[in-house]
Amino acid sequence: MATTDAMTWVAGYEQAWRSQDTARLDELFTPDARYLRSPYDAGLHGIEAIAAFWDDDTTFAMDAELVIADDRTAVVRVEVRYTGAEPQEYRDLWVLRFADDGRVRHFEEWAYWPGLHWSVQGR
Repeated sequence: MATTDAMTWVAGYEQAWRSQDTARLDELFTPDARYLRSPYDAGLHGIEAIAAFWDDDTTFAMDAELVIADDRTAVVRVEVRYTGAEPQEYRDLWVLRFADDGRVRHFEEWAYWPGLHWSVQGR
């Protein structure tokens, strides 16, 4: 997976998400893709489940930078700032595992937000 390929995929994801164009999901994900909203999430399975999760038209800004990529895996640092009635900011790491055709077969999100403590005890 070339660096440019991974970031081209991220740009396509952002564009489809921003426009709520769930018809483009089959260009981004394999039919049996697994989409984990957190590392311990059981995950969404398949494009239909991902499309249902995406059903949110909240306005947002997004920045992304590649951390590392190898043959089939990329890790991307993403910052998303929702700007609607309830502003919220997230800093994520996305672990993307690609199929041979360049679509993602496994999407895993590690999201953090202001006020989320690094320890279980909240210290």
